[in-house]
Amino acid sequence: MVSTSQQLLQNLLELTRANLNAAESLKNQPIENLNWKQDSKSWSALECIEHLNRYGDFYIPELTTKISTARHKSAEVFKSNWLGKYFSKTVSYSEDLNKMKTFKSMNPLNSKLSIETLEKFIDQQHQIIELLDKAKHVHLDKTKTAISISKLIKLKLGDTFRVLIYHNERHIKQAEKALQLAQ
Repeated sequence: MVSTSQQLLQNLLELTRANLNAAESLKNQPIENLNWKQDSKSWSALECIEHLNRYGDFYIPELTTKISTARHKSAEVFKSNWLGKYFSKTVSYSEDLNKMKTFKSMNPLNSKLSIETLEKFIDQQHQIIELLDKAKHVHLDKTKTAISISKLIKLKLGDTFRVLIYHNERHIKQAEKALQLAQ
């Protein structure tokens, strides 16, 4: 994937705003519906959001540090590599959502959750919007970040944003589907 850095950041900003708006609308739902589950192995809407919060707890500090300490100034073009494309595609939303196993530490199954789960996610989306703005001044290819599954694997900053935000979209859609089933 090759695009201008500005266009990538703009697209990711729009997607983050859509995720934020979706989370805001979830706040209007009864807590019973937000915690409703189709079966014992499926996630409720709030469990989907809690899963995202756990990833946000890793990625937001990682992105903040890497952006604030970046040595390379922005470049006009962003070019994803094979690893970034792979991870982005794996976590992206699609209508025929493929089920994936998640790490135990990231699995919120049977967590006791409240509206604070949504409030935390909303706060994280505001932080991501700020980070996307700051990233305009940083080289999205040359600045590298660790990923949640291994600090040894590094992704380009642009790809890390893609993975985080596409993953958010995936589970926001999953939460919305769980909520539809609850009603």
